[in-house]
Amino acid sequence: MALSKIDVANMLTGATPIANGGTGLTSNVSRRNANPLIINGDMNVAQRGTSSTGVSTSSYQTCDRMQIVLSNLGAYTIIQEDLSSGDAYNNGFKHAWRIDTTTADASPGSADLAIFRYKFEGQDVQVFKKGASNAETYTLAFWVKSNKTGVGQVNLSDTDNTRMCSATYTISSADTWEHKVLNYAADTTGAFGNDNAVSLQIDWFLDSGSDFEGGSAPTAWEAQSNGDRNASGNLNIGDNTANDWAITGIQLEVGTFSSTTLPPFQFESFGNNLARCQRYYYRINPDADASASIGEASYYSSSAAFTCLEFPIAMRDSPSLEQTTGTDYFNLNRNSANDSFDSFNNLNASDHTSAHLYISSGISGTAGHGARCRFNDASARLAFSAEL
Repeated sequence: MALSKIDVANMLTGATPIANGGTGLTSNVSRRNANPLIINGDMNVAQRGTSSTGVSTSSYQTCDRMQIVLSNLGAYTIIQEDLSSGDAYNNGFKHAWRIDTTTADASPGSADLAIFRYKFEGQDVQVFKKGASNAETYTLAFWVKSNKTGVGQVNLSDTDNTRMCSATYTISSADTWEHKVLNYAADTTGAFGNDNAVSLQIDWFLDSGSDFEGGSAPTAWEAQSNGDRNASGNLNIGDNTANDWAITGIQLEVGTFSSTTLPPFQFESFGNNLARCQRYYYRINPDADASASIGEASYYSSSAAFTCLEFPIAMRDSPSLEQTTGTDYFNLNRNSANDSFDSFNNLNASDHTSAHLYISSGISGTAGHGARCRFNDASARLAFSAEL
């Protein structure tokens, strides 16, 4: 029997037919958006670089949108790992976020922890209808690999209402990519804020002290209790410098799925993936071109100048400035002359779409004259962050 146009549309969108000839979505069918809910779930974008060493505090490292949360629990190297074999690679994934223990802590203090975290804006997770009588269930899927076997706990945390729900996964074979599919209950209590602040976060516990253990992993949503947050986890990657843990192919779906019914991972073009990441973090000159342009500049006085630039995409919020500085790392190129300077003195003004950078040391020009602001050293870094 030939398929109608409505049938074809249903197949492409994941919709099921309803009696009046339209389409509907049932609770066990994903509300798939034009873009996946997880940004950079395939770990392809890494504006901050492909490797960070000596990481011992909470920060975003290597792969965009991926945060490591650390409190007094060892030190680590974090890389964007290139994949060339294994089941994750065979399913289309060419990169992973990987953490390697470099300074071990086999006896963490009671409040110590190590978490791999992903955060969502509230306005991006309204599809789950949290807090409503017809709230939706969640399915989280990912590929994981570690030298350690054991149980890991993953929590969904509602930061607006301080609530949580948990699921666990088991790494069965060391150093082997395994695919995990976790189901979470719907929550009719507490709505996500419909704004650009964090409302939902996913926490993969990697290690912790006793404050986060001793309870039970809640399979129904509950008021957050620290003792339940890593009650079922025993990975403890911080206990030995031989330990590592890697993840890729993260997807979050609306509805309840198994490994056989899970919708395929939504691969994005690199350009679209990068643009979505740049809403939160924008690095100028990620290829470290020693003379790449930053923007047009003008001298406010003989010893002060402004350079103005527009972001490629509106950022989540007015960003903060991040820069790596050093002797003559930047340059104002003007009228066959150059003013080299070590750093921008401050982010004088910014909004979601543009920034004005102020330079007030190391330069000497003529008020009202223009210049090209550029990098002057491959080690210089300039970025804007509006991370959650």
